[in-house]
Amino acid sequence: MQRRHFIKQTAAGSALLATGSFGLSAFVNAPGKKHITILHTNDTHSRLDPFPANDARYANKGGVARRATLIENIRKENQNTLLLDAGDYFQGTPYFNFYGGELELKFMSMLGYDAATIGNHEFDNGLEGLLAPLPHANFPIISSNYNFSNTVLDGFVEKYRTFEKDGIKVGVFGLGVELEGLVTKKLYQETRYQDPIEISQEMTRILKDEEQCDLIICLSHLGYSYEDDKISDIKLAKATKNIDLILGGHTHTFLLKPTIVKNIDDQEVLINQVGFGGINLGRIDFYFEEKKINDFKSNSIMV
Repeated sequence: MQRRHFIKQTAAGSALLATGSFGLSAFVNAPGKKHITILHTNDTHSRLDPFPANDARYANKGGVARRATLIENIRKENQNTLLLDAGDYFQGTPYFNFYGGELELKFMSMLGYDAATIGNHEFDNGLEGLLAPLPHANFPIISSNYNFSNTVLDGFVEKYRTFEKDGIKVGVFGLGVELEGLVTKKLYQETRYQDPIEISQEMTRILKDEEQCDLIICLSHLGYSYEDDKISDIKLAKATKNIDLILGGHTHTFLLKPTIVKNIDDQEVLINQVGFGGINLGRIDFYFEEKKINDFKSNSIMV
């Protein structure tokens, strides 16, 4: 990560032109050099349609169909692409109230999401309400620090998942926010919240040492940063090791470029979050040399 280049937020019309600068064909065609693209969303909150034309802040922005077009074009550019979500894809429009999450998961499956974690609003219809639409998710739901062993979700949620793209092994795990005081107890029932920092150390040990991953990504619904002692993405990054990228949610933070912090081993960690409502699609391109991160670029693409 010696060299850092950021392309700032652009409108969808110019975004596809901007992505052409990510090619670095001479680099990736050289022996031992690889290019992996990570696309990500967070807090889409059932916004399947674009915001209405009379919306005071986000008029005509977003929409799952437009997001699908962007994703399709980026995959044509680089087939070694992962699409991830950091939680709260439920709740926010009548689509969720009427269909209970079925439509959200169907559309995410059609867009080809590779994995998603669980946000607090995924509990809005209770554990049974989260379980019911899961058959419509053709991708793993990953949560490492919610223990569902005494609930109906036992066996339906994964602790982590690994992916291989062009010989690069990517490990993904997920972290959720403390539910007590945020979600009514009857909705999450016997779900046990476990300390995110301790769980992260265990997950990264497994992914780094046992699974031999070259890139480790945390899908976090902890929140970007807080003024109090609550665990956030910033605190998580500083207190752990072996996480390369934290894709965050919960606080609806709009970042034009990733925040870079040093972990306990004095290594750089990227933290990114792209607001809410599907207004932006996050993109981070990693360039590897001999399976080590040599460079990266980022882009927050306005939909």
